[in-house]
Amino acid sequence: MEMNQGSPKYRRILLKLSGEALAAGGNDILNFEFIREIAGVVRKCQAAGVQVALLCGAGNIWRGRQGGKMNRCRADHMGMLATTINALAIKDTFEQEGIDAVVMSAVKMDTFADYYTSRDAITALQAGKVVILGGGTGLPYFSTDTAAALRAAEIEADVVLMAKNIDAVYSADPKLDPTATRYEELTYMEILEKNLRALDMSAATFCQDNHIRCYAFGLSDPENIYRVVMGERIGTEIHN
Repeated sequence: MEMNQGSPKYRRILLKLSGEALAAGGNDILNFEFIREIAGVVRKCQAAGVQVALLCGAGNIWRGRQGGKMNRCRADHMGMLATTINALAIKDTFEQEGIDAVVMSAVKMDTFADYYTSRDAITALQAGKVVILGGGTGLPYFSTDTAAALRAAEIEADVVLMAKNIDAVYSADPKLDPTATRYEELTYMEILEKNLRALDMSAATFCQDNHIRCYAFGLSDPENIYRVVMGERIGTEIHN
């Protein structure tokens, strides 16, 4: 696919990477070669003048709902720790590729990461650093989708890029239902009314209330990040 060589559509992005995307279908919890590819695309975005914040999920390691009979808060705390493991791995790989990156955590863990504040995050972005956000919201019961929406609002990002293991939003799982409808554009109201699983309902409601634009697309090819930043329509655009 030919790349758009014009000006970027977005100047500050919040890139949400699912934990499953970081595993990239491999047998290990992290596919470092794949993360290295993501780093190359992030560098290309920065070269185009785009500030990049990145928030990762932890589905490759642990989800709170896997806890069974565990106390829900404790199970979610494990998930927050797992997102920080992913964040540290991304930072290390990015630095190997010559990208200046900082990990900020919603939960204080000074040995491993800086404590997140929106002020410090914006300062780091303006200094040309990639800000990697771990720890979710720092609170149980909230997903990393909701954390991505919240942080996007706090750092005044132009868009949340939801990089998933599926190429767009569908009316049903296209792997199970070949007749599922693929959407190129949706409103948050449609997501809520149709109960679509583009992002969780709390995140959708927050984005709707705060006029945050989202773009859901597949990460099978990391270059898709750059394509969306440059304005190509390859996934599903979500707005009010």
